Amino acid sequence: MQYISGLYGLNVNCKLDTCGDWHCSALDWKNLSLWDSDKSVFGNYGIELNKTIPEHEEKYNVANHIRSLLDLIAIGNFGLAQGMREDFIGNDQYNQEIFAQIYKLEELPIWEEIDDFMKSEYYYEWDKYKAEWSRNK
Repeated sequence: MQYISGLYGLNVNCKLDTCGDWHCSALDWKNLSLWDSDKSVFGNYGIELNKTIPEHEEKYNVANHIRSLLDLIAIGNFGLAQGMREDFIGNDQYNQEIFAQIYKLEELPIWEEIDDFMKSEYYYEWDKYKAEWSRNK
């Protein structure tokens, strides 16, 4: 499935109780790049269908804020994902869900960088989750 994600996905309202991003007017909505869920370890997780986006009459499938961040992390774009917990998600109710999805990336060559990023965003909560995950493996 083709969908909008990353920084653009963060700037479209979603059904989650999250903040997202607030730079919508600074983006070039005429030149969208679409992502393909069939090529992602996350599949169709977190993709909302038939959403209205700025400067387009047609509807698009759009990653919710969590999925948009997961996609950025999966490609190693930690700069755009920085502030995930405090700025873009804005609450801890989704932590366990996010952690479970992040662990799908464990086999990537950039896993160490992903782990470091998660430590910088979630501190001891990420370490606690990793310890529990290892015990239950």
